[in-house]
Amino acid sequence: MRNIRITGKGKIKLNPDLTRITISLSGKYRDYENALKKSSEDTATLKTLLANLGFDPSDVRTLYFNVNTEYENYQKHGTWQQRFSGYRYHHTLKCEFPSDNDRLGRILYELANCSVNPEFRISYTVSDPESAKNRLLGEAVKDASAKADVLTKSAGVSLKDIQSIDYSWGEINFEVSPVNRSFMAPTASLNETAAYPVDIEPDDIEVTDTVTVVWEIA
Repeated sequence: MRNIRITGKGKIKLNPDLTRITISLSGKYRDYENALKKSSEDTATLKTLLANLGFDPSDVRTLYFNVNTEYENYQKHGTWQQRFSGYRYHHTLKCEFPSDNDRLGRILYELANCSVNPEFRISYTVSDPESAKNRLLGEAVKDASAKADVLTKSAGVSLKDIQSIDYSWGEINFEVSPVNRSFMAPTASLNETAAYPVDIEPDDIEVTDTVTVVWEIA
């Protein structure tokens, strides 16, 4: 049985409709118990802030949490040595919401002025990644079919049944990050929450993927 193997490439552009804020908390303390305690307190402060901004507790998800020992270098009798300096906790969380520049401006102002001094990153993604993946796979299969049709006609053979379809199942990154942490001064009017003026229209997210299709030929 003769076969032809063709790899098709799918490529689509998506308009991001979801804003994602990734927030990192960190602190170093002399003993392990205090590091855990402060981590819990700082996380509670952050979640209270986000709740006041309209987020449900289930909207705030932990991406990473760890407590590590840290050491510092010092000189003794002309020789560099290391000594224990404490325990540092790292807690990274994310929250997402339908893109809204006014709401984003309020969130950024509150985070920038929060007592726990979090680091944060803004990115944009899509609310229905599964549909986007399916569409992308469909485009890749169409591309493979078109290539197979051209090649077999040029070679004077014909396509028969599909023998196999291989897909990598790799993770596709539906995310774009066009924003840094440099913002203008906050603005506020009477009876309104202070906010940063935000006017962001993120570019389309462009993603690609491949599918390999094997046909029998005659």
